[in-house]
Amino acid sequence: MLVITKAMLAMMIGFIIAVIFGLIAVPLLKKLAHQKVSTYLEKSHHDKDGTPTMGGIIFIIPTITAIIILLLMGKVEFSYNLLIVIFVFLAYAALGFIDDFLIIKRHNNVGLTEFQKLAGQLFIALVFFAIYMRGGAEPVLDIYTLGIRIDMGWFYGVFLLFVLVASSNAVNITDGLDGLAGGLSVMAFLAFALISWNSSAIAGTEDIAIFCFVLVGSLLGFLVYNTHPAKVFMGDTGSLSLGATLASVAIISQHEITLLVVAGVFIFETLVCIIQIISMVYFHRKVFLMTPFHHHLEKLGWDERDIVKFFWVIGLILSMSAIIFGVWI
Repeated sequence: MLVITKAMLAMMIGFIIAVIFGLIAVPLLKKLAHQKVSTYLEKSHHDKDGTPTMGGIIFIIPTITAIIILLLMGKVEFSYNLLIVIFVFLAYAALGFIDDFLIIKRHNNVGLTEFQKLAGQLFIALVFFAIYMRGGAEPVLDIYTLGIRIDMGWFYGVFLLFVLVASSNAVNITDGLDGLAGGLSVMAFLAFALISWNSSAIAGTEDIAIFCFVLVGSLLGFLVYNTHPAKVFMGDTGSLSLGATLASVAIISQHEITLLVVAGVFIFETLVCIIQIISMVYFHRKVFLMTPFHHHLEKLGWDERDIVKFFWVIGLILSMSAIIFGVWI
């Protein structure tokens, strides 16, 4: 019962702060952070031209504020692993903020170059790996459900870099419809909150679980402003941070394989883009009308809200399956 109470308190604090902060942030971002919508998108998106971006601050700042409040109240203990998660959360948010800021400053959709963004992601991932291993982590991949334990040696570092950067980009790619990435992230972090709480062998996982619950509440508060019609976009400030943080929680709780289930929609969206690129480069033809896949469905005539609900349902099913796989079985 205490676990449920703590989870509800964490989500409630995150939600309330995010909703209140959004009342201040959205009008401010409308004045300072207009987003220019790509002309390649469906006509329904053209009405969104001028919608403010950088909305990720509406769940990033409240999450950190809520964690500080809970620390001061003595409801959360500050652990080394929690420090790592917060570092990833803020570092990738800062990288995304720089990208969004350049887009706004230049009045187009050109921010950091792909190389610059990838270099920044890799650098943060390297710092994460260094401080994570310094905390006494072993280069081992555990698949608890199947009783498999693989010593990956030096390749573990490469594996962690890939997981962190790939997850960050996957959420970034999926963030293309009102409420899509935010809603899917709610389900993903809720799943990992429960999974982390069950990972009793790892130090500080209860605190990481509470962080995830706070973030779920903050994301729900953000969705008040981000569901169709969106009053604000999360931008790279939010999407890069969410993907990387989700990966860092999976790594620290030693459920990297479970991440494949939880992030199933994000991974699918990314694979569609990769397939399209390969097909265009080598066969000079499109497999999909437009990528990511949610835009393909729009080209087929699907309503944006129906696409979001469709992916939310899939995300919910995958998250529930991951909880069963990662906790119960």
